[in-house]
Amino acid sequence: MELDFDSAVLGLAMPAGVEDALREAGARRADAPRAMAALMRAQAIAPDHPAVLVAFYRHHFFGHRLELARGVARRALAIGAQALGLPPVWREVPKAPLAGARFDARTRFFLFVLKGYAYLSLRLADEVEARDALALLRALDPQDCVGGALLETVRRRAQSPEDDDDVAAYVQVTGALAWAPAGAA
Repeated sequence: MELDFDSAVLGLAMPAGVEDALREAGARRADAPRAMAALMRAQAIAPDHPAVLVAFYRHHFFGHRLELARGVARRALAIGAQALGLPPVWREVPKAPLAGARFDARTRFFLFVLKGYAYLSLRLADEVEARDALALLRALDPQDCVGGALLETVRRRAQSPEDDDDVAAYVQVTGALAWAPAGAA
């Protein structure tokens, strides 16, 4: 089935049964095995549907299974890249601004997934992966439509906590310091 990616990103164009499975997964989020069973049903029907990927990501993220969430983000990056005609490996995506960062559904999906991937890499103390993903995000979204600049500030803050004058306001307002890996502050 050809996927209308723009509609799919907005949670539309779901094949029969997917919406019900995702709704059940959400309703059973406190029961991880049953939520996962519902997610697996949705995945069996529509493995590349953005709504299914987002649901898996959220399930793992809120269950504090960050490495699994990052794996879902990698898969979502490849699917988002395909929808944009970009290389399937995020590290091979040219560092040039993407048109549509403010309004285009597929571009925003890719950028937000890349931001989520970078965030998870920070949380998992994978400095190289976080740095490189954020550098690509900044190159693709130079107007910072998806907020990668703040995450880069947090990353730098975690690396050099003594240089906090430029980020003190962000930390106070957003609680950004809590995003840094344990022991970084």
